[in-house]
Amino acid sequence: MQELEEDEEELYEHHRMIVEKGQELVRLDKYLMMRMQNATRNKIQNGIDLGLVKVNESVTKASYKVKPYDVVTVSLPHPPREGGIEPENIPLDIVYEDDDLLVVNKPAGMVVHPAFGHWEGTLVNALVYHFQNLPTHRNGEARPGLVHRIDKETSGLLVIAKNDYAMTHLAKQFFDHSIERTYYALVWGELKNEEGTITGHIGRSIKDRKIRAVFPDGSVGKHAVTHYKVLKNLRYVSLVKCNLETGRTHQIRVHFKHIGHPLFNDSTYGGDRILRGTLFSKYEQYVGNCFKICPRHALHAKSLGFIHPTTGQFMQFDTDLPADMQNLLEKWEKYVNNE
Repeated sequence: MQELEEDEEELYEHHRMIVEKGQELVRLDKYLMMRMQNATRNKIQNGIDLGLVKVNESVTKASYKVKPYDVVTVSLPHPPREGGIEPENIPLDIVYEDDDLLVVNKPAGMVVHPAFGHWEGTLVNALVYHFQNLPTHRNGEARPGLVHRIDKETSGLLVIAKNDYAMTHLAKQFFDHSIERTYYALVWGELKNEEGTITGHIGRSIKDRKIRAVFPDGSVGKHAVTHYKVLKNLRYVSLVKCNLETGRTHQIRVHFKHIGHPLFNDSTYGGDRILRGTLFSKYEQYVGNCFKICPRHALHAKSLGFIHPTTGQFMQFDTDLPADMQNLLEKWEKYVNNE
């Protein structure tokens, strides 16, 4: 089963409370402590400070006195579950690290966290081995330090929180879609426009619940926006840079499938067959060799930008294309130039 990239909103537990008629005046943080299991006072106060708690749809302070019929809404990172994760001595490509966070460059083929069918060899197993006392969240699943994910076969950058405050701060940036994320993808065909925006609700496919689909009328799924720019037009395939305005499951893969340009070798969304070019046996053999060079969907999370939780400074990280995508690109460039 393919691992799914989650919507940022799903990284949160959401609560909506209407204060009881007989409730005496009490501080907001104290009220939430009484009402929310598994939430520490620090976690609640951090959430209030970061605007993740609202009273009557307005951000307020921890000292606000809750009164009857107030409507309190809360969006906080999920609490930890009981039970451990097996630490594994798996090497990590750490791009940056300080006391609050680290940025890792995940290789293609590595699942981000343990789930059914993938209990070992995940990024989380490696994190638990290399770093102790990472914060966790998600009721029912332990995910030390994770504030976002990328698919198993997608390579690239992930930011990991090393303490509760950093986790809440970073999670809010994902929740607000203020994180800057750039992906490079190799897609089938020539795009009509060199720059553009793909907009369309994404939800579970009605025909196959394991995959996602676009619902242009907005009747199903969640609003999703992908901005793209063509970097290289190679007739049969194109290298595109994608910036996510939202973070939906399989967003880039689903959006490009929707406009008729599936990612190269994306077996889930139809990119693992010849979609552009001739059916001559020599060309078929060439494309087959390309599939072998990059035996996964050609997608890389190339850059990541966010505000540091403690310093308040904007931080930007960038990586080179991994070898398989680089070799694939060079092979297509050589093919087109020699035609």
